[in-house]
Amino acid sequence: MIAKNAFYAQSGGVTAVINATACGLIQEARRLHLQHPDKIGKVYAGRDGIIGALTEDLIDTSLESDEDIARLRHTPGGAFGSCRYKLKGIEQHRAQYERLIEVFKAHDIGYFFYNGGNDSMDTAWKVSQIAETLGYPVVCVGIPKTVDNDLPETDCCPGFGSVAKYVATSIREAGFDVASMARTSTKIFVMEVMGRHAGWITAACGLASEAQGEPPHLLLFPEVPFDPEGFLAQVQSCVAQYGYCTIAVSEGLSDREGRLIAESGTRDAFGHAQLGGVGQVVAQLIKDRLGYKYHWALADYLQRSARHIASRTDVEQAYALGVVAVDLALRGKNAVMATIRRLSDEPYRWEIGEAPLSAVANVERKMPAEFISANGYHITEACRRYLQPLIEGEASPPFRNGLPDYVRLKNIAVPRKLETFTV
Repeated sequence: MIAKNAFYAQSGGVTAVINATACGLIQEARRLHLQHPDKIGKVYAGRDGIIGALTEDLIDTSLESDEDIARLRHTPGGAFGSCRYKLKGIEQHRAQYERLIEVFKAHDIGYFFYNGGNDSMDTAWKVSQIAETLGYPVVCVGIPKTVDNDLPETDCCPGFGSVAKYVATSIREAGFDVASMARTSTKIFVMEVMGRHAGWITAACGLASEAQGEPPHLLLFPEVPFDPEGFLAQVQSCVAQYGYCTIAVSEGLSDREGRLIAESGTRDAFGHAQLGGVGQVVAQLIKDRLGYKYHWALADYLQRSARHIASRTDVEQAYALGVVAVDLALRGKNAVMATIRRLSDEPYRWEIGEAPLSAVANVERKMPAEFISANGYHITEACRRYLQPLIEGEASPPFRNGLPDYVRLKNIAVPRKLETFTV
């Protein structure tokens, strides 16, 4: 029997730990290939995600050394390139799905691993359907990844824990800065974080506030409609009590009519509204109405790329999901996503499970009401119990010349066998 090869692709916005998943997957595939060479062959990675499969631009990971693959565990970004490219319905773009199967056939690919978020799980589900329709045997396994932490069927999403650790650390440190200067200078600090519809990252900022009066004082969630008057009253109260006010706001903050406070009018490749600048809008509102001097910051890519302060829990879970994805595939578990199951909060215990892709695709998990305080401006103790274990533990990368020492792979392409396909 000739062993089937595997195809692995990274999708959507990358994270501080997505390469740890790639590391676990490739190392497990290599280990099993040595033990059972008839079950799994090489791992090919898509250059720039699913586009690599469509254009037959495959990377032969077997040409990378064991040492460099191991270094992926502490390297941020997407080692093989990612993309924001949504495969639409099979009826609309059947030719693209048929092209994927054509590429899989040409390179003896029997395992498809898609490492991404909501849209990516939808793609993996559709690929499994078209493969069945066309009669080509390929096992499709989704691997969760999203800093937004909004995938269902899993306790948390790899990438989120490290973002949570970064934003909580950042707003705590900024809080010390503002408190030092508040008497004669800046009284307001606003930090804008990612989160289009779900406020998990904003909530994580709340971990920095462990006692009354500690920053951040106010959290603005996309799940809570923005009330300017009520918000300004809260800000004024904070300044009166503490001398300053620090605020974390989600990029997806909306008003009572559901209109985004900071929508630019443009959309990304997935059809999502392009956001940014809500932190400045909120800060300027405070300045205009209350007269307080402000500073604001946009965490942007810094929050999702900060591998130097990654959560050890996050790294371990990301790696474990890559390992188990291979095991699921070799057991013939088709059209499933590997998941994280929480067994207990204290001590924090977890295990890897699985869920059908059909239950995950295009489903968005928002913050539950019981995680948001009664006044809508902070987190509850239940939320803190959920979040706290996800940021714990340090997993610092090695440093060289005072800077993190990350790896850049050779990423050598597999020779093409098919005609050119344009995406």
